[in-house]
Amino acid sequence: MRVVVTGGAGFIGSTLVDRLRGDGHRVLVVDDLSRGREDNLTGALATGAVDLQTLDVCRDDLAPTFELFGPEVVFHLAAQIDVRNSVTDPMHDAEVNILGTIRVATAAAAAGARKIVFTSSGGSIYGTPEELPVSEATPVRPMSPYACGKVAGENYLESFRLLRGLDCSHIAPANVYGPRQDPHGEAGVVAIFAREMLAGRPTTLFGDGGNTRDYVFVDDVVTAFVAASGSVGSGMRFNIGTGTETSDLELNRLVADATGATAAPIWKPERPGDVRRSALDAGRARRVLGWQPAVGLDAGVARTVEYFRRFESTLPVAG
Repeated sequence: MRVVVTGGAGFIGSTLVDRLRGDGHRVLVVDDLSRGREDNLTGALATGAVDLQTLDVCRDDLAPTFELFGPEVVFHLAAQIDVRNSVTDPMHDAEVNILGTIRVATAAAAAGARKIVFTSSGGSIYGTPEELPVSEATPVRPMSPYACGKVAGENYLESFRLLRGLDCSHIAPANVYGPRQDPHGEAGVVAIFAREMLAGRPTTLFGDGGNTRDYVFVDDVVTAFVAASGSVGSGMRFNIGTGTETSDLELNRLVADATGATAAPIWKPERPGDVRRSALDAGRARRVLGWQPAVGLDAGVARTVEYFRRFESTLPVAG
């Protein structure tokens, strides 16, 4: 199968590319390399089964590239992913996450693609739900421009499905972590903790450390993307998470155990707007896609720490 992965040089995208290449597919990565790293694709590009086109989904004409390649499936992961940046610059967020999605879908439909698998956000589109874990039946309540853009992306792709025959499914992950995670991103707390501890620096915890998140390993998320690329799940959103809440303090202790760090964390006041609790119900993914998480948090943290232990010298200095 011939597939396009937008944002394929990023953390999740490059892991997906490795999986698709391993499954024998021909892959075209479309990435402007503003956040993604070509180094993430070194092994994939060396196989000859993966190509990289440095294109901006907001500004470059995608149609000729898509038409020439002829993808059957497009995995759309290119995005503006920082919630706080979306608040300070909602126009840019909308350009990337709404208009960029429309442009990718337009190029995919024109090239005759069968399906687009979209990256939504299980951690933001439901707002502050009354009950946990959150299922797809929970009404969306976006509370940031970023969340609004993800909901809009789902809706626009549904219109492409109905009007132009371009099928779609939406993957809505919880807090994804694993090797290659960006330690500078706001959602990269496992990577942040790992990198600080390995460098002998204290980590930072906010409030009472009791805020919880649902941490799902990147390989499990990639498995969900691949499962959603088939004929099932037409027009559906799939929450991808473990359903388990882990507090910031618990996570800090897990990473400390994996790194051997002993320094006490620095405590700072709670950040305004932080969600107190979060966890996703992935029952639909289990029923429709046959998906379930395979990597536990202890094992996933250990694998992530080992990555940063081995590759720290190649990473940019934190600023």
